[in-house]
Amino acid sequence: MTKNRSQKQKKARQANAAETSNRPSRKSSDETVRIFGIHAVASAVANPRRELIRLHATTNAQARLVDEIRKLKGDPARLDGLVEPASPKDIDNLARDVVHQGALLVARNLPPLDISDIYDSKLVVILDQITDPHNVGAIIRSAVALGAKAIIMTGRHSPEESGILAKTASGGLDMMSMVTVPNLARALDDLADNGFDVIGFDSEESEPFETILAAQDMDRHLALVFGSEGKGLRRLTREKCTSLARLDMPGPIKSLNVSNSVAMTLYAYQLKRSGVIG
Repeated sequence: MTKNRSQKQKKARQANAAETSNRPSRKSSDETVRIFGIHAVASAVANPRRELIRLHATTNAQARLVDEIRKLKGDPARLDGLVEPASPKDIDNLARDVVHQGALLVARNLPPLDISDIYDSKLVVILDQITDPHNVGAIIRSAVALGAKAIIMTGRHSPEESGILAKTASGGLDMMSMVTVPNLARALDDLADNGFDVIGFDSEESEPFETILAAQDMDRHLALVFGSEGKGLRRLTREKCTSLARLDMPGPIKSLNVSNSVAMTLYAYQLKRSGVIG
């Protein structure tokens, strides 16, 4: 199912890309986000790219945060002068009934990354219009744990940076290179032109993932593309993939939640990379 790309097509795409930037068109990094929960807040503080504004925290949470920030090789001194002591009830009012663990950080959104910033990433996860922040947060968490280096999302029909997203990612949001693109098809072309194999996951006209993985050259960069649970991959997204894969389930339920599918796929990739499976 590998698609040949002519030099003429490549040059046309590069000329078009010169006119239309692939930089994200979502929230500015000047806008703020409220991040809550010990792991998410500590990860944000440990991330030098994250501009901090104010921390509302209980006394117990402050002590836990300092320990967690140090575990992440971050600098707790970044919070000097930014901490406002608060009671759990005070933070309840600010966090609107979410589980905050006594800590709520007000910070700037992360500065946007361009797709060219991740060309050296060995393993990239791409989300084609997955909108649920809990799903995306779980995907970010799994991607960090299982060695992916970047996640690409669409500018529309994907969750904004938020406290829910950061909390569900359990700190992973500030550990992952997150790229938002206005045109996913063009982004897939860009990756292919820069040496990536692009595998899309779809139940139609696809091969078992284990078959594709067995033949995969592990020295090549790899992008794994997942669609929404209802619609799957869009037609143009499917056409831009170099191959299409499926996950065959042995049990009576034949499909998984998309975050579970991503985790399973990344785990299989790491087993292959480490030589555990052939």
